[in-house]
Amino acid sequence: MYIYNVTTNVDESIHNEWLNWMKSKHIPDMLATGKFSVAKICLVLINEEMGGTTYAVQYTTDSIETLHKYYKEDAPKLRDEANNLFKDKIVAFRTELKVINEQFSTSINN
Repeated sequence: MYIYNVTTNVDESIHNEWLNWMKSKHIPDMLATGKFSVAKICLVLINEEMGGTTYAVQYTTDSIETLHKYYKEDAPKLRDEANNLFKDKIVAFRTELKVINEQFSTSINN
């Protein structure tokens, strides 16, 4: 299993618009590619020196080959949409993660 992580710093002037767009349009479009099974949007709990609010969005996929297929077939269009809508009000960087092990708690107190 692999995780495609996109960390984005969002300027406060477009924060609500961006977050709504992510939830209602972009993440559903990413899942609709058929290349990701789960998407999580997480608030990064740090105070950025540059200001704004930072989010990490994690998309789970089955293989590195599927992720590379996404880059080739879907990424340009989806990235262009974000860049056209929000221009210089967002800064994003991407990382690829390979899940090595996953464990679950047996404790009820989580």
